[in-house]
Amino acid sequence: MAASLNKVMIIGNLTRDPEMRYLPSGQAVTNFTVAVNRAYNSQSGEKKEEVSFIRVVAWARHAEVCNEYLKKGSPVFVEGRLQTRNWEAQDGSKRSTVEVVAQNIQFLSRSNRGQASTEPAAEEDTAIFEEPTEGSPQGRPIPISKKELEPDSDIPF
Repeated sequence: MAASLNKVMIIGNLTRDPEMRYLPSGQAVTNFTVAVNRAYNSQSGEKKEEVSFIRVVAWARHAEVCNEYLKKGSPVFVEGRLQTRNWEAQDGSKRSTVEVVAQNIQFLSRSNRGQASTEPAAEEDTAIFEEPTEGSPQGRPIPISKKELEPDSDIPF
């Protein structure tokens, strides 16, 4: 059997506020879309920019935290896997979508120019959430910043 890999890493800004719902089982799921820019020079030397819109789905505690702290325009780093879903619409047509199932999410700070920085500006501005791994009921540790350790912090984790 040939080896395979399904891993995606994107950095971009949310196009609108996240949408969270709960499944009948009680599990939280949040959907949001990330705009990812690509700048390049055309064959004629003209500078061009294109934008890709990537759907992201976060589950469980990730979903709740993203819904609470992310908003339209928030810069975010998402690491996950691609997933394809198929369904039949109410009009009977077949639909499908490709989305990133988030496994790690990092909230990024904004630089002085109002754009996302690939490097967090300060340790206090960084939050990292990791999906639990198989065989580890507690999952991997979730790094937290010094600010979160302060008793007056509003961050609930």
